[in-house]
Amino acid sequence: MGHTSLEMGTIFLMQTGAGILGNSFLLFLYTFTLLTGKKKRPSDLILNQLVLANNLALFSRGIPHTMAAFGLKYFLDDAGCKVVLYFHRVSRGISLSTTCLLGGYQAIKLSPRTFWWMEFRNRTPKCIGFCSFLFWILQLLVNVYIPVRVISPRSSKNVTVQINYGYCFLFKPNRFMSLFHAVIFSFIDIMCLGFMVCASSSMIFILRRHKQQVQHIHSHRLSSRPFHEARATHTILILVSMFVSCYCLSAILILCVTLIANPRRWLLDTSVLVTSCFPVFSPFVLISSDSRVSQVCSVFCPRKKVLFFKYG
Repeated sequence: MGHTSLEMGTIFLMQTGAGILGNSFLLFLYTFTLLTGKKKRPSDLILNQLVLANNLALFSRGIPHTMAAFGLKYFLDDAGCKVVLYFHRVSRGISLSTTCLLGGYQAIKLSPRTFWWMEFRNRTPKCIGFCSFLFWILQLLVNVYIPVRVISPRSSKNVTVQINYGYCFLFKPNRFMSLFHAVIFSFIDIMCLGFMVCASSSMIFILRRHKQQVQHIHSHRLSSRPFHEARATHTILILVSMFVSCYCLSAILILCVTLIANPRRWLLDTSVLVTSCFPVFSPFVLISSDSRVSQVCSVFCPRKKVLFFKYG
């Protein structure tokens, strides 16, 4: 194994390990909150699905690619390759739709409080569970074609390989199916990304208008109005902008990998690194902005009392 493989393997190991630890901590926190109802927030279910999808993405892509970067070969059979790449595509779709839902929910929550809009806002938390369930069902069905295109390196004879991940092969379907899948997924992705941009623009406009009102009307009621909502909105805006940036860059790299007949190893590694950026860094954005994290840490890591003695 060369120095380059060792370095890339170490980078993948650190990236994947940090992401799994961060997402697992949040998954425990949100699941515990949802089950007990203690300090529960309406967005906890959305965030629970997001960190679950992030963990699934890191387990299905980060761990196998780390093993391949360290020089391991043929550690997955056909069934393992099909399961790994299938759930990677499912987790990618869930992350996209859940981030879209999170941005839309916060935009609705932050919107002006008219009577008819309040009625709609009161019903949105009840729809979150149904939307999350629907997203999983849709992604499981839409990506059902992935296992058909995936084989292990042991069974790669007489097959036109499109992408060699090092541990699994992805081969080319016929032109009609390739065009059909490209159109369907591109349409869904562009629609979700467009909705994220619209929701983010709406939140920025509302926050800016509220800031101008506070500056012109020095009212204690207005100035104390929703600091926690503004803080949550800033966090969601960071998550959405991070997701859109990573997704666009990842889409460009995946397109290059797909179009090139025999893509270089560094291009595949860069594509995986960029694709894993959002699942790795997003939990730490959430951890840094959630006040409940410090309370959990104080329970498990209480501060020790230090006694000082004076000697005569």
